[in-house]
Amino acid sequence: MDTMRDRFAPVVSRLLDEDPRVAVVLAEIGKDAFHEAVARHPARVINVGIREQLLVGAAAGMALTGLRPVVHTFASFLVERPFEQVKLDFGHQGTGAVLVSAAASFDWPAGGFTHMAPGDVALLDTLDGWTVHVPGHPDEAETLLRHAVAAGDDRVYVRLSVQSNRQARPVDGARFLTVREGRAGVVIAVGPLLDAVLDATEGMDATVLYATTVRPFDTAGLRRASEAAGTDVVLVEPYLAGTSTGAANDALADLPHRVLGLGVDRRELRRYGTVEEHTAAHGLDARGLRERIGGFLGAAAGVGSGV
Repeated sequence: MDTMRDRFAPVVSRLLDEDPRVAVVLAEIGKDAFHEAVARHPARVINVGIREQLLVGAAAGMALTGLRPVVHTFASFLVERPFEQVKLDFGHQGTGAVLVSAAASFDWPAGGFTHMAPGDVALLDTLDGWTVHVPGHPDEAETLLRHAVAAGDDRVYVRLSVQSNRQARPVDGARFLTVREGRAGVVIAVGPLLDAVLDATEGMDATVLYATTVRPFDTAGLRRASEAAGTDVVLVEPYLAGTSTGAANDALADLPHRVLGLGVDRRELRRYGTVEEHTAAHGLDARGLRERIGGFLGAAAGVGSGV
């Protein structure tokens, strides 16, 4: 199966052909995939070199002219390094773009901590007006990329990963999807962690919601699920643990509730193994998730009763 990033260039190249507003801004990374698009649209596919602040600034300037820029590089270079430009050139100036990242939290462990960005979504959360998509399958990535480009002049972040679920789900760019229904708690699985959550909660009497759009947070979807399953909520996110606990707490603010946020730990893992080893080290594999979700939901979910 191809990866989400494998889909990125072909999808955006087609969008360049279809929509004269679409432009692509790169900083060396990913440029080889756009050779044909450059030949067809030389004024709308720009490579600024290894200059990430310029990457964002140039995209914002293009947005001011009426273009819809799609901006791409590794997450650590797209959100963290040029964060001042993201804050000022887009937010302060009221412009929009589609930021599309690669490498996620630890998709390329050999690259070291410079190429890891577990805090990207939390960092964007300090800014107003960002939509954040976290697809869990290449088909979903294609759908959400098209949603993002078509979103007028909004500010959108699409977080791509080499990690993927086994099958695509019918995502709509807005709402959580109910994958499993139960009565003893709600588990929200974000993007590529859905399969691990489903394996971890097998036999538990818990509702599983699938989230591929995490901002805006689907408050109504969580409240509907909580009407039947109760207000014990576990968030399982492929980035910094606790990133969305505030959003879940706000959704249930008028109700007695508990929220457990699972995700990538704050501690830096300096032994750069495989993606699977990093996932397990952060407790995000099925075994680690089952232990922590089961411990939180307890006997009401059927944990400890032989399931």
